[in-house]
Amino acid sequence: MQTSTMMMIFFVLLLIVSIWKIYAFLPNEQLLDDDTTKEAQNTLKELMIKVIKENSADIDSKKLFELMVNDAEFDKERFWRFNQNKLNNLLSKYQQETKI
Repeated sequence: MQTSTMMMIFFVLLLIVSIWKIYAFLPNEQLLDDDTTKEAQNTLKELMIKVIKENSADIDSKKLFELMVNDAEFDKERFWRFNQNKLNNLLSKYQQETKI
């Protein structure tokens, strides 16, 4: 057997082992605190709408963020990554949906 053939066999074997190891460490099921799902986004949007309706519609995003985080329906364990930037993204998506 030639050296190049042996090198190719070892390369393919190591590639297969590497792919298997990467696959073994990838998460296979949805995490409990995953806030990127459609359901989580809808929950945040409904909470945002509720807070806006309870207060004036002219509140700024910082005050809206504080009110949402302090609301009783806000799940702090599930949405622990929720921040001002995510609220701004949620607001812009909501505004785009309502324009249509």
